[in-house]
Amino acid sequence: MRFRTVITALAAVLAILPFKAGAQGSGKDNVFGGIVRLDRTIHDFGDIMVSDGPVTAIFKAENVSSAPMVIYNVVSSCGCTDVEWTRQPLKPGETGSIKATYKNDEGGYPFDKTLTVYFSGVKQPVILHLRGESHTKKVSLNEMYPAKFGNLGLKSVDIKGGNLSQGQQKSGEVKVANLGQKPMKVSFTDVSEGLSVSVDPNPVPARSTATMSFTVTSDRNHWGLNYYYATPVVDGKVYKAVVASSATASSRDDALNVKTQPNPLLGAGSEKVGIFTVTKEDFSSWSKEERDRGSQPMADVSTFEIGKVRKGTKVEAVFGISNRGKSTLRIHKVDTDTPHASVAPFGDLKPGEKGSLKVSLDTAEMPSGEVLVLLSLITNSPLRPIMNLYVTGWIE
Repeated sequence: MRFRTVITALAAVLAILPFKAGAQGSGKDNVFGGIVRLDRTIHDFGDIMVSDGPVTAIFKAENVSSAPMVIYNVVSSCGCTDVEWTRQPLKPGETGSIKATYKNDEGGYPFDKTLTVYFSGVKQPVILHLRGESHTKKVSLNEMYPAKFGNLGLKSVDIKGGNLSQGQQKSGEVKVANLGQKPMKVSFTDVSEGLSVSVDPNPVPARSTATMSFTVTSDRNHWGLNYYYATPVVDGKVYKAVVASSATASSRDDALNVKTQPNPLLGAGSEKVGIFTVTKEDFSSWSKEERDRGSQPMADVSTFEIGKVRKGTKVEAVFGISNRGKSTLRIHKVDTDTPHASVAPFGDLKPGEKGSLKVSLDTAEMPSGEVLVLLSLITNSPLRPIMNLYVTGWIE
């Protein structure tokens, strides 16, 4: 049987797509560059029918600076979304809008479309998300929300928080459901430091949906993949999750069509929901000249082939890493999705220096068949803040 293991949601995204920088909001108010405040950066349409036709979201953008501001441009990630926005300059205190209409004509599937928005005075573009799940046929509320804590239903217990820069905040939202026949009160306990989470409306009316909003504040001491947890309290009681098979795969799998390593702290029998993020260094205030003077990691190969190995064999993959930049390269962290891989410490590299990144793989507990292990390097490079490497082979 073939087996593919992929490191983390974000690493999987970056393995498929090139890195694209975006501005980070400061604080819960989603203020970008001290210029513009957005009412939100994510709109979740929830569950919609293809037969419903196009659906629309409107984002509000307020000028919080002391000078006029312009929404220069809004670029959709695909032709499936039409965009309109306020064209005239916004005086201080004025609010404009960005109207996005998702055509909803691509069939039934989960979607996450992006809008890249360019504001005057904001150095990096701001990324907005349109999310939801389109269906071609009617499905019950219980089928839509297969992860259950009592009468509280979620699509997944493993929730994507996305990228954020160190020390900054990011907000998001997902739909939840009341699967019971009477209003349901929801609160949260054992909430991780740096996470706030709430549900609205609350109580949630019977047999209806609500929005679970969350804000994550990244810890300056934590790099790469981080999980934030909360325990739902439903009508005053804590429940262990009952999870249908469709909810054991995280939202990462739905969007990427890849298999990822499950989080052992989540799933059936657990009392927690988890929100995962990837924390990288913040280069949003750097000028082009500063970026050009930064470090630049380069690997001699992106994929190390171990060939065919007998199960139980311990193998080592070695990647040559050089610094082609103009300042010292530091790898803050190397994330790997499997407990069977370990990475040796890697020291800083001065400009022009080269080092060896050594990865040990113990195949004793790994499934037989094809193997693809993805490593995600979190670096101090403004050009490559996240760098992906692969180990491939076959276990006999």
